[in-house]
Amino acid sequence: MTISTNDWTEPGAWPVAPGVHRIPLPLPMDGLRAVNVYVVETDDGLVLIDGGWAIPESRSQFESSMKSLGHSLTDIRRFLVTHLHRDHYTQAYVVGKEVGAPVSLGIGDKPSMDLMHDANLHRDPNLDRLELAGALELADGWRSFTPAKKPPMDNYGMPDEWLDRDLVIDLGSRRLDAVATPGHTQGHYVFADTAGGLLFAGDHVLPTITPSIGFEPKWVEQPLRDFYTSLAKVRAMPDLMLLPAHGAVTASSHARVDELVAHHDTRLEQSRLAVESGARTAWDVAGELPWTRHNRKREDLGPFDAVLAAFETLAHLELLALQGKIARKLVDGAASFTTTD
Repeated sequence: MTISTNDWTEPGAWPVAPGVHRIPLPLPMDGLRAVNVYVVETDDGLVLIDGGWAIPESRSQFESSMKSLGHSLTDIRRFLVTHLHRDHYTQAYVVGKEVGAPVSLGIGDKPSMDLMHDANLHRDPNLDRLELAGALELADGWRSFTPAKKPPMDNYGMPDEWLDRDLVIDLGSRRLDAVATPGHTQGHYVFADTAGGLLFAGDHVLPTITPSIGFEPKWVEQPLRDFYTSLAKVRAMPDLMLLPAHGAVTASSHARVDELVAHHDTRLEQSRLAVESGARTAWDVAGELPWTRHNRKREDLGPFDAVLAAFETLAHLELLALQGKIARKLVDGAASFTTTD
């Protein structure tokens, strides 16, 4: 098995294990510079884990990287997409339709997909969540940050197959355990090649950053609780080489899961203490917390990261309220949190 020491975003098709290559594809944003697509050789052709973002730069690099392996896109037989976010799903959908490769996606993402295709949806559901978080000024900014009209869904059609349980996918000489891991999104899946010692982790377990929690059109009330449960599922599996969607391949899935659990444990306590000190809304609490690996202040975050900060803080506070460690009530449409006496 191979763990590359190169910059993980460097273009190419990088060997990970016998019959498995990692292709990093570019993203049009500063924070996440690339997404890893994994090419798995099978007896009947290629199975890909995720597909990248359907933009011209990604498509060009995708084709050239496949060519360096001696393959073309027509050799793809199937896409297994870890979740619905556009940097994972949209190019899989487009290429899959072109070459006749069916696309699989977790059933937990269907409510969000249905909402995205709802012709009667005329308001971004993220605005409701920002208002619930007490981030009213941020909601105003989000309106200008997002398109006024609903964007076309040409790259976001429905998958060919919904994965609706934990199951084994037989690829001939290789078997993948498809494991539902809601949290990052409700339909997130990881794919484990236990015999080969590999975990295709998508965005569930990332090596250097903490995945966003519950950033999806159809909001759920306890995404952090779900994420904890999903981390426990992966921790109960054998310790596998971590093949993440963003970042370099690393040796131990267990080690990183433990770090993520510790991070959120700390975050829960920081959030509780902020409420104890007088912060009431998720946006207030977010202003008391450090953000990113560089411990930035909330005010120093860009628009998109600020939205994620509001949502993630709300998720932590909702879990604390569920656990009875703080109290919750609605005040003028915002969730307000106080200590329990």
